[in-house]
Amino acid sequence: MDQLKQIESFVSVSTRGSLSAAARAEGVTPAVIGRRLDALEHRLGVKLMVRTTRSITLTFEGSAFLEDCQRILNDLSNAEASVTLGGVKPSGHLRVSAPAGFGRRHVAPLVRDFLRANPDVTCTLDLTDRLVDLVNEGIDCAIRVGDLADSSLVSVRLAENRRVVVASPDYLARHGVPASPADLHDHVCLALGQQRGWQFANDGGNAVMVKVDGRLECNDGAVLHEWAVAGEGLAWRSLWEVAADLRAGRLVSVLDDFAAPANGVHAVFPHRRNLALRVRAFIDYLKSCYGRADYWLEAAPDGR
Repeated sequence: MDQLKQIESFVSVSTRGSLSAAARAEGVTPAVIGRRLDALEHRLGVKLMVRTTRSITLTFEGSAFLEDCQRILNDLSNAEASVTLGGVKPSGHLRVSAPAGFGRRHVAPLVRDFLRANPDVTCTLDLTDRLVDLVNEGIDCAIRVGDLADSSLVSVRLAENRRVVVASPDYLARHGVPASPADLHDHVCLALGQQRGWQFANDGGNAVMVKVDGRLECNDGAVLHEWAVAGEGLAWRSLWEVAADLRAGRLVSVLDDFAAPANGVHAVFPHRRNLALRVRAFIDYLKSCYGRADYWLEAAPDGR
């Protein structure tokens, strides 16, 4: 029990930003929270956070440990709910946010199916590429594709996301096939507005960013996809977006030997405690769907 309290306090301080805020949430004094953190670090033999009178900063080890702790506590909460909730059904209004392109293809259809299976739930789906503020905008759950930067949010990994460099057969016939990321400087690269570059893996397997240039740039990934199919240049797109075109031969992937490691598709939400059943059930539903071996083939038909 002491170990669980230590972990809960560590997560609470990390996500709330201070000992006093965590103490108020648990109804104890900051000194109690501080002793739990000291005991946790002593037991693990590693420094998890740097505490000053004004700020809390996670160490590298603390950041990695936080992600594991959040997942463990979320799994524990789900396990308790599956036993104690019994016949209680999800109900109420669910507010979900997702990136526009991914949301249209892989969230909106599942929202519809989820509501059919749970008639007491209603939903507002906000499709936007803007990084929403979950707390201030009243969002229950946001789907995010890629690396997560905000450690104050609880996250659940739903699926892998792999990105590939693609071009049409016509473009490659006219301009040749790049043999390495260095060759991209000699090609027309269709860039996403404000993107720092395209990510690849070097000989050591570490991620490296390659700056690309081209005559066409757009802040809408769907447009870059269409331009690539039309033969206008190379594009760096997620596999979920271009898989059907690759199977149909409308696009060809290149530089596969240099592909960066996959990142993730995550569900993020502000708090672990008292997570509404409708939110927990929806996240579990997405995870089960994305985890099916046949899902990504069925969700991306070859027809355009």
